Amino acid sequence: MMKKFKLDRTAFSMHALEAHEPAISYWKNKSIDERLAAAVYLNSVAYNFDLQNPPRIDRTAFSMRKHNA
Repeated sequence: MMKKFKLDRTAFSMHALEAHEPAISYWKNKSIDERLAAAVYLNSVAYNFDLQNPPRIDRTAFSMRKHNA
């Protein structure tokens, strides 16, 4: 079950690292699955793709070759 997130774009500002202690402890208390779900959501917002239909990797942009030792 995918949790719905909403990004509040007005909530961001520059602060010293010490001011982010509550956020650090918040994410440390979340499970790995919850952290990954949030990361996937933030990537979908940043790269403007639908969570239900993510883009596929363009395999033509990469190549594999064997290294001879």
